[in-house]
Amino acid sequence: MNFVNSQLFLDVQLAAIFSDSKTFADAIANDSWQGASQLYLQVKPLTTQQLAEFVAQHFTLESTALPKMQLSSDDAPSYIASLWPYLQRNADTVKSSSLMPLKHNYIVPGGRFQEIYYWDSYFTALGLQDIGDIDSIDAMLANFIDLQNRNGCIPNGNRSYYSSRSQPPILALMVDLLWQAKYRDEHDLNWLTDCIAALQHEYEFWMQGGELLSAQIPAHRRVVKMPCGALLNRYWDDEATPRPESLREDLHDAALLPEQQRASYYRNIRAACESGWDFSSRWLADSSELTSIQTTDIIPIDLNSLLYHLEKQLSVYCQIVNDTNKQAYFELQATRRKAAINKYLFSTEQAFFVDYNFKQSVQSNVLSLAGVVPLFVNCANEQQALQVSSKVMQDFLKPGGLVTTLHDTSQQWDSPNGWAPLQWFAVQGLRQYGFVADANTIISHWLQMIEARFRVDGCLLEKYNVCDLANQAGGGEYKVQQGFGWTNGVTSRFYNLAK
Repeated sequence: MNFVNSQLFLDVQLAAIFSDSKTFADAIANDSWQGASQLYLQVKPLTTQQLAEFVAQHFTLESTALPKMQLSSDDAPSYIASLWPYLQRNADTVKSSSLMPLKHNYIVPGGRFQEIYYWDSYFTALGLQDIGDIDSIDAMLANFIDLQNRNGCIPNGNRSYYSSRSQPPILALMVDLLWQAKYRDEHDLNWLTDCIAALQHEYEFWMQGGELLSAQIPAHRRVVKMPCGALLNRYWDDEATPRPESLREDLHDAALLPEQQRASYYRNIRAACESGWDFSSRWLADSSELTSIQTTDIIPIDLNSLLYHLEKQLSVYCQIVNDTNKQAYFELQATRRKAAINKYLFSTEQAFFVDYNFKQSVQSNVLSLAGVVPLFVNCANEQQALQVSSKVMQDFLKPGGLVTTLHDTSQQWDSPNGWAPLQWFAVQGLRQYGFVADANTIISHWLQMIEARFRVDGCLLEKYNVCDLANQAGGGEYKVQQGFGWTNGVTSRFYNLAK
């Protein structure tokens, strides 16, 4: 029996033995999960205090604290450089826990996130590249390909409870980085051939079931057939149950809904987690109510831009290894997706790239930094890029960098918060279309904010309040986390670009 479905797991989570539900989901059984579960059935019922003592006796908790380090109070670059070894983990040994063991070293984000995360790792890799640690990036890519082969997809993170969903598909970006930094000069076509196979595997995961779609059945898993016949993608999760790592929260919120709506709620919550934007007004019918979540109805602009890049790079890499048939196939798919993005995901009224609700056949009125990703992957035309850059600088730029959306809500992927990966998408996207001065302005705002907050916090954080630098970021299901992998990586790259 899966431990997260056991009576012990349910009782511990509902008793709120730990303030963060993820704590027990990550606990290591001293003997075995099965043994602890069976023993619990023999001794239950227990009081809350007795249950806490039972857990303490039979489980070891993952440490989430960063070691104390002596750092200059105003030197963020030194902090970043000194922190990398503390975020690195050695290859795993098999334990009786939810951890999916990895064969190679890896970098964790920090705080409550003591496992590798899929899309985080690309932004972390930017900082590793800056210090010349290409081997760690190579090891992370090898881990992802191994996870893909074992799990059928690259999971959200290397925890068993993440195995039914992925995250934004950045595998091609990792391959691009390593090809340019190492393997292109070596002309290592064997390595590239292996990567092409992994990229095709990624593509097949996102497109699975597309050939079955029709006007009567327009969507299956992560693929949606648009009225014009084009295929676009959405976020999804095959599971329609509460998340083990947020069990108490999901059950509490679902209880507000009629029973027949709860499975859909769970799936939409999980799909939002696959997006990486958990949670945001992008996914909500009513921005004030998480229970109005409708992620699986949405065609996201960032997801489809990243899949466009995947198709383009598969075409490029297949040409390098002289696979002309696949080169032509993926070039055609990229051309078709670009046309569909222009048709459905660019708002001429708002002069910005937006999401699309395919159930209602309407574009979203939520403007978000996801709209810069078409520039990042060179999918926008010059006029669109000009309009996007204007909107970014007029509406999204705040004292501390770019705000995530223009909607101020209680969700962490909304205003007033700013996130490092979105700053990178925007800066690099603007640079690629010649808006270098605008990109430099964003970099300047972000670095000034980082230095100001570092003097207060003494560390780097997962997210920031970019509208009011006097306050930490808020929102979401947990406290703001220290570390932090992708903040370190993007900030490191910005310091280099600002030199």
